[in-house]
Amino acid sequence: MKRTLAVILLAAALPAAAQFRSTSVSLGESDRVQQMRGHVSLLSSEIFQGRKAGSEGEAEAAEYLYEKLEEAGVDMLSPRKGELFGIRKDSGDTLTSRNVYGFIQGYDPALRDRYIVIGARLDNLGTDTLMVDGLLKERVYRGANGNASGLAMLTELARMVSQNSILFRRSVIFIAFGASRQGYAGAWYFLNRSFGDAGAIDAMINLDMLGAGEEFYAYTSSNADMNSLLGKIELPPLRPVITAQEPYPSDHRAFYSAGIPSVMFTRGHYPQHDTARDTEGILDYDLMDRELETIYGFSLLLANAEQAPSFRPRQSQDRPAERVYSYDEVDFHPSYMGSTSLASFMEKWVYQYLKYPEEAVREGLQGTVNVRFIIDEKGNVRDAQVTKSAGELLDAQAIRVISASPKWKPARKDGKPVACKVTVPIEFKLTKKNKTGIKK
Repeated sequence: MKRTLAVILLAAALPAAAQFRSTSVSLGESDRVQQMRGHVSLLSSEIFQGRKAGSEGEAEAAEYLYEKLEEAGVDMLSPRKGELFGIRKDSGDTLTSRNVYGFIQGYDPALRDRYIVIGARLDNLGTDTLMVDGLLKERVYRGANGNASGLAMLTELARMVSQNSILFRRSVIFIAFGASRQGYAGAWYFLNRSFGDAGAIDAMINLDMLGAGEEFYAYTSSNADMNSLLGKIELPPLRPVITAQEPYPSDHRAFYSAGIPSVMFTRGHYPQHDTARDTEGILDYDLMDRELETIYGFSLLLANAEQAPSFRPRQSQDRPAERVYSYDEVDFHPSYMGSTSLASFMEKWVYQYLKYPEEAVREGLQGTVNVRFIIDEKGNVRDAQVTKSAGELLDAQAIRVISASPKWKPARKDGKPVACKVTVPIEFKLTKKNKTGIKK
């Protein structure tokens, strides 16, 4: 996993903002549906030119979101056109992007300095040119579902929280992430450079591509606490399908890498994804409204939880003794996402979420860590321990990613699910080019 982007703060003067107005209205729709339709109509229009990271269209979209979040009652923390950051690419060029964010303070003196982050990616693909009848024509990737839909829901969710802020114990941060398609740089910058209280973030909700697609998913990485809260939403108008398989990589990954429990609400891939046909006409706004009610209910539960969700599964101290079989003793091996291959688990989970510790990079540490863990009869991963060390820093990172694994399909012995011991080697290898990266 190579780090090819370095994120740096850029000082820049922000010009005065123009006022935006959303005017798209359909008779018979609720005010909230009309608001979401208006947000999507404008954010996916040619005015913003596909909102490519670093473009003027992204800057104008950021300004629009600032105005709408402020109108919704959010106490804005970023400048009007967003908080700028730079992405230094391998070519030596620097791309300037931005995050737009603010917060609504919780009411409980004991918890209002703890935070729930609700975010949505700001950027899309921008534009390109193609030849039509011998003439060059600009093509705009409007990104109505990806991710004007999430931005519209972010804005209206902020309005709902603001109107009911007396019900929220924790404070809620609302943020539109710039340069999401550039390695989730905006989310990384917010956590590592911008927000000085990142250690007080108890959980993150990510909104991405929610207006089109076959299913309404909640991806939690099998976090037991988040799954439990999702099951407690009272009379949800639309109950999400809780999934351990990531429907789409997005900004929640940066929070997960920081050890913050996260859930992504999405409808996943859809036929018009990343094409010029991703326009406002493909969205189901009534469906989005039902999703929004469900997400609001979950946000309220999360903000009011007496105990913050745990990133790693809590281990029971009185778990009864059990028989744990070796990998070779079982009749059927445990499987991860439909595959019994441990190499598949390494590719789909371990090396997707493994993060090379910066201190280890500075010290030039590398090597292979062998981790042994148990997949119990319910498919939960527990009791991870190092059997071959490559140093404390690398050992800790290997244990972190294994312990947070989503559920497996358990091993079987004599026709019954059983607990099984598994050992995997996790390789940390510095690249010659930039001394960062993890070899798969």
